[in-house]
Amino acid sequence: MTTRELRQLLEDVEDTREIVLAERAAVTEARAVAELQTVWSAARAEANLAYDAWRATGGDRAYATYRAAEDRADAAEDALAAACVTSRPRAALGEPLLSSNGPEEGPIG
Repeated sequence: MTTRELRQLLEDVEDTREIVLAERAAVTEARAVAELQTVWSAARAEANLAYDAWRATGGDRAYATYRAAEDRADAAEDALAAACVTSRPRAALGEPLLSSNGPEEGPIG
């Protein structure tokens, strides 16, 4: 879709003069998951670098460094997975959408 087509589409949408605000808990939850994803990503990158260093140089010390970094990445991944499992699920396709006028039937997306 081009920018022009998107603008035309948005111009055709009727303004209902409604303001939609996210629930504070949902925003806080999303930030926590995003933070855990950032921590996991950094830990994974560190583990990858440690693995490359161990493969390049060998030795017990390089291996221990790699294993420690891998353990940190695994722990970060577990924390991220737990946060995703306990977070509020997003609406699934086909579920009714809730608005101030009540549920509207139809697929999301």
